[in-house]
Amino acid sequence: MSTSITLKRHAELVDRMANALGVDLEEKVMEGKIDFDGISDAVLSCTGCAGPEDCVHWLALNDEGADAPPGMCRNSDLFAALKAGKRI
Repeated sequence: MSTSITLKRHAELVDRMANALGVDLEEKVMEGKIDFDGISDAVLSCTGCAGPEDCVHWLALNDEGADAPPGMCRNSDLFAALKAGKRI
């Protein structure tokens, strides 16, 4: 898979995971809680995941909302911090 396709896929996964957790990444950027580099780092971290299909399956079951990401999520600490209103 090409690098750009991989990055787009994982950017979508990061965004979907944030939305499922009730975290609006655009809003968090505007609030100064995270910058675009932080989101880019989250996407890069996501690309290192060995089980993106597990994430896709989890999201299919939890798109309506969840309290926490699945245990295998490489960005679970980031999402927890943003959900708690912390600055990254």
